[in-house]
Amino acid sequence: MKPLVILKTGDSFDDVIEHRGNFEQLFAAALNAPDTLPIDVVDARGADALPAPESLRGAVITGSHAMVTDREAWSEALKPWLRQALAVDLPLLGVCYGHQLMADALGGEAGYHPAGRECGSFMIQLDAAASDDPLFAELPAIFPAHLTHSQTVLKAPAGATVLARNAHDPHQALRYGPRQWSVQFHPEFDVDVMRRYLDHQREPLLQQGADPEALYASIHPTPDASALLARFAQLMSR
Repeated sequence: MKPLVILKTGDSFDDVIEHRGNFEQLFAAALNAPDTLPIDVVDARGADALPAPESLRGAVITGSHAMVTDREAWSEALKPWLRQALAVDLPLLGVCYGHQLMADALGGEAGYHPAGRECGSFMIQLDAAASDDPLFAELPAIFPAHLTHSQTVLKAPAGATVLARNAHDPHQALRYGPRQWSVQFHPEFDVDVMRRYLDHQREPLLQQGADPEALYASIHPTPDASALLARFAQLMSR
């Protein structure tokens, strides 16, 4: 039985790991995959080899505290794998770092956002193209999502479709092929995880003139964003 693989690109903060689990645990819980869809975890940073795309049902590429522009060897090695996965129509979902890496690998550009860091719960607006998208069509036109990032997709790849945006970022969600997506926001986060991330980002947010207390007070549940992961797993199960 072919698995869905979580390609791990980093570790969460120690307190998040202690109380809620690392990235792979957060994703596995939110995917809520049926028994017919086994989940494997591959740490891309230390893997001797990545699984052949043809051997998988799908792949989720996690977030990371690394930066795509650091061009670390393990990260660069993921790029040809992502291009191959797209070529054979493997279902893909990149999140945060995974979003930026997919765009960078497939002909776009990732880098530091000129307006600085985005951290907290913010409203996301769907574009018209999302109305018939198999992953996004069931979402409301405007929905809240958790975000924490300083890098972003500065330029979408040619041929990619923008599915969602917000005031901070015109590339909150992209589709690259029939079953290949990426999102800047974190569908695997809940309120507790988002609060912990904001606690870690207070100083850099203050340095850029943001109000961490106001951001903390505005954190709220994001059920529609979180539903994307379970819907992705459901698509793999068909």
